[in-house]
Amino acid sequence: MVFASNEGNSEVGVQVGERLYLGLDFGTSGARKRKETVDWARSWKQTLFLLLEDVPFHLRQIIASISIDGTSATTMIIDSTTGEPLWRPLLYNESCSDALPVVKSIAPENHTVCSGSSTLCKLVSWWNSVDSNKESAALLHQADWLLWLLHGNLRVTDYNNALKVGYDPELDSYPLWLLSQPYSQLLPSVKAPGTPISVLKEDIRTQYGFAKDCAVCTGTTDSIAAFLAARATKPGKAVTSLGSTLAIKLLSTSRVDDARYGVYSHRLDDKWLVGGASNTGGAVLRQIFTDELLENLSEQINPMKTSPLDFYPLPTVGERFPIADPKMVPRLHPRPESDVEYLHGILESIARIEAKAYGLLKDLGATQVEEVFTAGGGAKNEKWTKIRERVLGLPVSRAIQTEAAYGAALLALKGAQQCAR
Repeated sequence: MVFASNEGNSEVGVQVGERLYLGLDFGTSGARKRKETVDWARSWKQTLFLLLEDVPFHLRQIIASISIDGTSATTMIIDSTTGEPLWRPLLYNESCSDALPVVKSIAPENHTVCSGSSTLCKLVSWWNSVDSNKESAALLHQADWLLWLLHGNLRVTDYNNALKVGYDPELDSYPLWLLSQPYSQLLPSVKAPGTPISVLKEDIRTQYGFAKDCAVCTGTTDSIAAFLAARATKPGKAVTSLGSTLAIKLLSTSRVDDARYGVYSHRLDDKWLVGGASNTGGAVLRQIFTDELLENLSEQINPMKTSPLDFYPLPTVGERFPIADPKMVPRLHPRPESDVEYLHGILESIARIEAKAYGLLKDLGATQVEEVFTAGGGAKNEKWTKIRERVLGLPVSRAIQTEAAYGAALLALKGAQQCAR
């Protein structure tokens, strides 16, 4: 949760009378409940309102707008009248390979949706597995549903979250091949990220003490929010988000999409954010090391020394990018006797995956990367940053703002500015 003032300042303490803009991050390293939860929707809802309670009471009256980011392709099938989930949420990294042949038969070759973890595969999988509730059902993404809890208008999303269900951000519409399918009736309307939807619901406004004109704005995905927070505004600038997973976004003048490698492009005004998300990242590290041990072992690593260990660190079976293989098996052996060497090998192997990803984007026609900013929890590890700088052969630095919530707050600011026009 981050506040941004008119000057983009992330400080919570501001002068009385200055408006604030609230961003909430429900991405892989954001405001989520423990991983083993069996009721994700209830967990997210509880967390959302706990976060609203955490906002200092004296600041609530000067919050002008709110936006939320969530994990890309985390899919919810809800009742279109009540908004209640009809099915358990299908998480960002879940693969519905049963639906992939159907999706490939209707979508263009190598389209973004031609991946088992795409939103469209999840929608088709649900559609083919149930006999009832189809007429009353609607599709929303994680961020959309959480925003609905605040504004009360169902069936609204943004074009970043809608990308993996098949929305074409270049045409700014759903394509005909998708609209011709029977389940297209579930698709939400699409707006640009940071578009005002409505003011905060009356019951929530009065319960928590927010202003009458507090607007709720469309959100985005967590990795795009992290990119926005980093303020990487020129082509060739990139942001690697090192959270539970490794997400890459490169600002490019050219659009690149290729499902064979898990590569896709998000629209960002008149340019494109090209990239993808690997399942490698912090989740693997936390399976092996505690946070305290990670910190202590990292201090002992010489980042200028090349590790001879060749791993492909994954938390479970399956990879999305730069290799799209749902059956890919984690490779974390042989394990050396030294935990320092083991951690060094894992960190360097993740850096090699990152380097392979940027090299792939160049080969596919994206603008060549010139500089990388780092966001997420991994941005705090200075030894890892130096390892990545050596492996990538590029300047690598921690973004001034490393939290995706700050990017969501900037979208809230954007929406408030639209309201003021």
